[in-house]
Amino acid sequence: MSKKRFGLVIFDCDGVLVDSELITNRVFAQMLNEAGIAMSLEDVLEQFVGRSMPQCLAIVTGLLGRPVPDEFVQQFHQRAAAALQSELKAVPDIGTVLAAMCVPFCVASSGTHEKMQTTLGITGLLPQFRGKMYSVTEVARSKPFPDVFLHAASQQGVVPSACAVIEDTPTGVTAGVAAGMTVFGYCALTPRHRLIEAGAHHTFERMRDLPGLLLALAG
Repeated sequence: MSKKRFGLVIFDCDGVLVDSELITNRVFAQMLNEAGIAMSLEDVLEQFVGRSMPQCLAIVTGLLGRPVPDEFVQQFHQRAAAALQSELKAVPDIGTVLAAMCVPFCVASSGTHEKMQTTLGITGLLPQFRGKMYSVTEVARSKPFPDVFLHAASQQGVVPSACAVIEDTPTGVTAGVAAGMTVFGYCALTPRHRLIEAGAHHTFERMRDLPGLLLALAG
């Protein structure tokens, strides 16, 4: 264990542990169109994925030209939760990957603790992350700032330079790089070049390849 380069692996949640991005962003796109903002799912994925809810609402306010209706967030959470309950699955092979991990791991998300409890609970991954879940709601700034990753590392007692971050969005990659961590870009949804442009040190398309990548970088 002492020869491992990394002392901690920090996973993002949505799109890395659970296949939630397409589900929740489809709901978000539907609601934007209902509000009078013409946007395709592709547009929503481009502009909103990886951002916190306050960041998303700021964008929507700009597009609407007026404040977002008070009930918008509650309705989104209700509709997204219903869709997740019926459709959500874990990212392919993530269970095998977690079982193969030779270093401690945790999750640091732009979502709330409630959301992580829901999505990890639905997919059966929650037991592996109990006591190891960190939310952007615990820190001052959202991704692309490094706060949530630095908070996770501090809570786990590992220096940032010894941490690996697993992210699937340019926003998350930028945050991991800013934290001084080694960032692995999972490009199942986001094009590889966008993660590289954001600063990802390594990229991969199949989650099952991650343990080998981490092992190859062992010091």
